[in-house]
Amino acid sequence: MQRCLAGAQTYLREEDGVLAKPMIGTFLAMVAVGGIGVDLMRMERDRTMLQYTLDRAALAAADLDQEKLPDAVVLDYLSKSGLQEYYQAPWWEAGLGFKKVQATIDTTFPTHMLGFAGVDEMPLYATSRAEESIDGLEISLVLDVSGSMTRNSRLTNLQAAAKDFIDTMVANTTDGKMSISIVPYATQVSVPEDLIGKYALDELHDDSYCVNFDGSDFNTTSLSTTAPLEQTMHFSPWSSNDRRDNGDLVQSPVCVAASDSSRAILPFQKDATALKAFIDGLWGGGNTSIDIGMKWGTTLLDPSARPAINALTAGPDASVPSDFSTRPSEYTDSDTVKVIVLMTDGQNTSQYYVESDHREGDSYVWYTETSPGSGVYSTLRPSTGSYFWHNGGGWQDHPFGAGNDTVCTNSYNGYCYGYTTESGTPVRLSYTDLFAQTPLKYLYKYIYADWMGTSSARSEWYYGVYDSYGNSTKNARTRSICEAAKDQGIIVYTIGFEAPSNGVAVLQDCASSDSHYFDVQGLEIADAFSSIATSIRQLRLTQ
Repeated sequence: MQRCLAGAQTYLREEDGVLAKPMIGTFLAMVAVGGIGVDLMRMERDRTMLQYTLDRAALAAADLDQEKLPDAVVLDYLSKSGLQEYYQAPWWEAGLGFKKVQATIDTTFPTHMLGFAGVDEMPLYATSRAEESIDGLEISLVLDVSGSMTRNSRLTNLQAAAKDFIDTMVANTTDGKMSISIVPYATQVSVPEDLIGKYALDELHDDSYCVNFDGSDFNTTSLSTTAPLEQTMHFSPWSSNDRRDNGDLVQSPVCVAASDSSRAILPFQKDATALKAFIDGLWGGGNTSIDIGMKWGTTLLDPSARPAINALTAGPDASVPSDFSTRPSEYTDSDTVKVIVLMTDGQNTSQYYVESDHREGDSYVWYTETSPGSGVYSTLRPSTGSYFWHNGGGWQDHPFGAGNDTVCTNSYNGYCYGYTTESGTPVRLSYTDLFAQTPLKYLYKYIYADWMGTSSARSEWYYGVYDSYGNSTKNARTRSICEAAKDQGIIVYTIGFEAPSNGVAVLQDCASSDSHYFDVQGLEIADAFSSIATSIRQLRLTQ
């Protein structure tokens, strides 16, 4: 009994095997949890891969350039990723200027370890929605139409490329959501009369409408509709052909005549036919003022222009579609993208303007029409009060036509071989009228040089009448207005079309980034406009 009792006591004190059953239970639980984890990781791997593939498939299917149906695109992406077993037909919708695609997978995932617990499958869900569309879009095409654009078919190539750009943008945007303004520039930028009429221009004449901007104007994208603007005089520093006899304005003026609307700004249009017709009508001539082109391009994107544009949308003579009555939009409008496409084949050259002492008032030149299509100039020498008749009559005490004298107009060795009797009524010409029909070269060569001498006449009545801004000043102004545009969030694309290094440097600085600048030759300009059109279109993942 004692031995039995001792054995029982020893057994009771023995702990071996006490945790065997709990450990077995714990091990089985760990295996089960591990199995669940493995199944969950496998499912998450497939779900992540599926979501990533769906995102890419939806984006590709929503691309407006995609020729395949969204169903085929999504299936192709899933198949190449080995996920074709999960394919379900996507939902999609397309219309003018937009395409929406939503690819959804709502299926089950077969389990391995969870099958021991009676769970043979788990739900697997993924969805991706993509849309390519352009909601609000404001574009300024700032195009170089200087004289050099007539060489090497540059203007022809530009016109073809710009028209393709317009077709692409119009075809891929909702009607009324995109506006395009075209700003042709050469020595100056001509503004249509109805648009400039909404600004405070100190209108001295109605022959043409250009603005002489101050340097400070290039530090901002805005242009006040109430602050005074200085009108460019209508004159020509190049031509030497007199136009007064036939009543025409000077040839090759600094600012293109108002009667020639083919070179004036075309603001806020949406119709492809009208835009392309305008592009077809462009012609080359004059110097290059990139800074003024950019100034007007940014002005037409700045909210300060809204009162002017709004006024152009109203009334029977409205020149801007009513869709754009509230444009330009605010810079804070997240639904509107503002874009400038700036193109040049050159570099900034001289921009001419008449100096202030010859902008207003009467000149010392009289003109007397003697018969339709012909007449006589008379010039006053203020120091003597004498008038020089430029028909050979020499110095007289009054302008031709103010008396009834018969004077010798052709003499030799004291003998007179030609006479003229005054006729007509002399008209004293204002500086505005004089320069509008009498080129500066004609004025000094054939009028004042008669009695002043060529050198003195050139100094006073050519170089003394006008002044100019040169390359360095205009480059600085271009950089200033480009920085101002980019600071406001305007996207700036620039195209150097066979441009020299000086012009290229300005364009590179002006562009929003290196990738926004294009350096092209010949027909490559079409590729540049095509790339810009593709870049502008907003491709975004919406879910």
